[in-house]
Parts: sequence; structure tokens; C-alpha cells
Amino acid sequence: MVLIREIFRRFWPYTRGVRALFMAGVALAIVAAVCEVGAIWLFGLITDEVLSRRDLGAFWIPALIWLGLSVVAGLVSFAGAYATALGAQRFLLRLRDEVFSHVQTLTPDFFDNRRLGDLMARLTDDIEAIEELVGSGLVRLLTTIASVIFFAGAAFYIRWDLALVTFAMIPVFLFVSKGFASKFRGAAARERLSNGAMNSVIEESLANQSLVQAYNRQETEAGRLHAEGSIWLRANMAQAWLSALYGPVVQVIETICLLVIIGFGAWEIAAGRLTIGGLLAFAAYLAYLYPAVQNLGQIALTVSEAAAGSDRVIEILRARPAVTDRDTAAPMTSRSRGQIDFVGVDFTYPNRTSPTLRNLSFSVGPGELVVCTGPSGAGKSTLTKLLLRFYDPTAGQILLDGVDIRDLPHRALRDNITVLQQENLLFSGTVRDNIAYGRPGATMDDVVRAAVMADVHAFIGTLPQGYDTPIGQRGRLMSGGQRQRIAIARAILRDAPVLVLDEPMTGLDSSTAARIMEPLRRLMSGRTTILITHDLRLIPETAHTIVLGAPRRHGRMRVRAFRRRGVTPRPV
Repeated sequence: MVLIREIFRRFWPYTRGVRALFMAGVALAIVAAVCEVGAIWLFGLITDEVLSRRDLGAFWIPALIWLGLSVVAGLVSFAGAYATALGAQRFLLRLRDEVFSHVQTLTPDFFDNRRLGDLMARLTDDIEAIEELVGSGLVRLLTTIASVIFFAGAAFYIRWDLALVTFAMIPVFLFVSKGFASKFRGAAARERLSNGAMNSVIEESLANQSLVQAYNRQETEAGRLHAEGSIWLRANMAQAWLSALYGPVVQVIETICLLVIIGFGAWEIAAGRLTIGGLLAFAAYLAYLYPAVQNLGQIALTVSEAAAGSDRVIEILRARPAVTDRDTAAPMTSRSRGQIDFVGVDFTYPNRTSPTLRNLSFSVGPGELVVCTGPSGAGKSTLTKLLLRFYDPTAGQILLDGVDIRDLPHRALRDNITVLQQENLLFSGTVRDNIAYGRPGATMDDVVRAAVMADVHAFIGTLPQGYDTPIGQRGRLMSGGQRQRIAIARAILRDAPVLVLDEPMTGLDSSTAARIMEPLRRLMSGRTTILITHDLRLIPETAHTIVLGAPRRHGRMRVRAFRRRGVTPRPV
């Protein structure tokens, strides 16, 4: 479990720029507490000078001052609460932005090995728990301590011996709070974990709803959610049980303290050492003091919950990108020509022992095409990951225009590469949004021109809102061929010199594939193209073909299959 010091060390820097708001919240809350102390003192004064003596004339001045203090306390309380809330939300926004930005630097395999719903819970609920400690929680802690000091000081001023009795009971509150906090911390950790698991089930089921319905697995998915929800329910009820029990326990202790004080105060009044107004004021101070002490205990529970959330967020922040820019990486001053060279490339994935690629060498230049084929798991998609520098080769080099890509900044390298992936990754915006994603700042004319080249403009014209038609979550309102042509239009608009086509015809029937071939040829024209495919229809007769991971006993069969098309594969 993360210590409080570690939480603040990690997350306090994110409060830069909003600390003045937090300080204002603390200062204004202290002013409000001072006003409340003054109002209670006036209450005791009115009791002794007006009610006991039945002197109505002495009522008006302290009453007006009391009213003024109440108005001031209300205004500064509002201003303090607003300043604290504004600072908290800005801190929350910055922290979430920073964590999300860090997540986007991690390799795709990081997401493949984690449940999306759990990551979403970490970016929402867990980050909010951190804010409640480092941001608004710290403000609440400081203002509560100030309130305890002011009300305890006022009580001590009225009657020091009564105050000592009061202070003797405070450790009881703190002892109870500490005991509850330790139990609450474990319950909070279980609730965070189960909440992430439950979110993952919901996300997976909704994302695959067509498959769920096609296989009549609605009851199964409902059972999965119920099982995870039951675990979450038990964890959440453990928290609720502790929170619900904490209040009554503290209230009983508070009542015992008040009864002791009132009984002791009555004895003091009978002895003439304390007035009724003084006792009432003292009791009022206690009525403010004990809830403040109780609030300290609630803050301890908040700390426990924040610690559980911090564990999960810090785990993300500790994950490092597989590759980073070298200090000597020089920015590209011009557009790349697109010459790609793999020179003796070996690669083994982290946490694996067997290499995926071994001594891979090939060259492809502008206007040329290299086709990579081979069985599943042979490392075809690994080429794309290496070319985009999601990983660096274990040995060998990958060159762009004769420069090792490890000597280029990530952004400059990827700006010169377009990937058309096996799964057409689209967003839930409009057709125009998804095409323009290829080039930020593209004009409508640019979007239309790319759509025409991708042979999708005519189809878009039949949509209810044309280019402003929403395409649904992940483009599911479109057919597979329509999604592919939108993705081709996006790639055309990007206009990068290097093009990687990763199984571009997967899942398409022959007629749809035939319609897409012409836009693909236009996209490939003049570019350095690496085509990853199992589909023999996509291999031109003049293409240089690389067979990855071809077993020797099947090598002759593969050669004959390609030779019928005039292609001689080179096993790697």
C-alpha cells in the first residue's frame, strides 16, 4: 500500500497553478470559523446580559453584530467552497490529462494485457480518490485543524478545567478513527479492484453485443456481470458498513462527553464559578469542536480510499514505454523519400525466449512493393510494430533514407508512415471526422478529394447528412467495405511516403475486395509499400515477396503456389 508521503510526492506537483485557490479556500474557511467563534461568544453574552437580567435594551447591538458575523461567515464560506472546488476540478483535469498522456506513450501490448474497463476505472474513480486527498482533502484537513484549534481555544478561555476534561476525550475519537481507517483501507482496495473488473465486463459485453446475440449468450453475459457485481457489492457493503458504523460510534462518544461536561458545568454553576451563558457557550463550542474532531477521522477514511486508488494509478505511471527518443535524435528537416531498409533484424518480444524475427533483410524504395506473407505468428505484424518503433530490434537496423530510425524522433518517423490496419479502426464521429483524422487541419475540399480517390464519395452522398453523418461506435453503422474505403480515404489524405497495408482485405467478399483494389492501387502509387497479406489476389506478379517463418517441409508447396503467378518467394 502506498504511503501518504509517496502519494504527495507523486501527485503534489500537479497542483502547480491551483495552489493559490486551495490557499484561498483554507484562508476563507478560517475566517468563517473565527466568525462562528464570535457568534457563539455573543450567544453567551446575550444569555447572561439580556435573558438572565431581562434587559431588552442590551439585546440589539450584540444581535446586529451576530447577524453581521453570520452574513460574513456565509459569504466567505461560499467563496472558500467555490475556490476549493475550482482548484480541485482543475487539479483533477490536469492529473487525468497527464496520466492519459502517459498511457498513450505505452506500446499496444500494454493494452492487450489489461482489461479496458479496469483502465477506465483507474482514469476516473481512482484519480478522483487521489484528488480528494491531495486537493480538496488537504484543504479540508487544514481547515478542520484550524477549527479544532479555534473552538478548543475558545472553550479553554471560558473555563480551562472544563476544557481539560474535553481534551482528555479527544484521543478516544482519534483511536476509534485509526481503528476504522485500517479496516476501511482494505475494503477500499477490494472495491477498487472489483469496480474495474465489473467495468471491464460491461465494456466487453457491449462492444461485442452482436456476437452475444448471435450466439444467444445474453444469459451468460448477464451471469458474468452478476458475478462481478456480487463481488463489488460485498466490497462496497464492507465500506458502507464501516462508514455507517463509524458515525453512530463517534456520536455515542460525543454524547457521553457532552453529558460529562454539562454535569460538571452544572456543578460549577451551583458553586457560582460559571454562568449559564458561559456553560451554554462552552457547550456550543463543543458542539462545533467534536464534529471537527470527527471530521479528522473521516479524513483518515478518505486517506485509506485514496491510498487504494493511488496504488492503481502509480502502477500505470511506473509502466515505461518500450522505446523512447534518443537525446541525439535530430528532427527531420524535409519529407522523407521513403527508402526502407531492414538490415539483419532480429527481434524477440519482452518476456519471451524464442525470437519472432531472425536475420531479416530486405529493401524497398519509392514506387516499389514488398509483399510479406507467411503463417500466423510468423512475425508479419511485428514488421509494422518495429517500423513504427513500438519496439526496437534486438539486433540489426531499420533505416529510413539511410538513417537508423532510432536516431529519429517518434513523431517525425510516424509522420512519414501510413498504416492501413487489418481492423479498420474508426471513431464514433462523422464520416468527415474520420477521414480528416489522417491530417489535422485538413479542409473540406481535401476531405472530398481523398474520398473521391478512395471511391467512397458517391456512397457518402447517399447518406442522410452526407459527410456529417455519424458512423456509430467504431464505425458499426457502415459495412466492412465502406469502413475500409473510409480508412483508405484517411490514408490518402495523410499522404505519407511509406505505406504499410496489414491484411487490407480480411473479412471482405470477392466483389467488395475487387471494388477496393482500384482505390488501393491509387493509394500505393508512387509510395514505398509493404503489403502484409495471406490473400494471393493482392500479390502483383512483379512484387518482391518475403515468406516469414516458412517451414522447410512446406517450402516447396509455397514456391509452386507463387510461381503460378510468376512470383518467386524468398523464405526468411
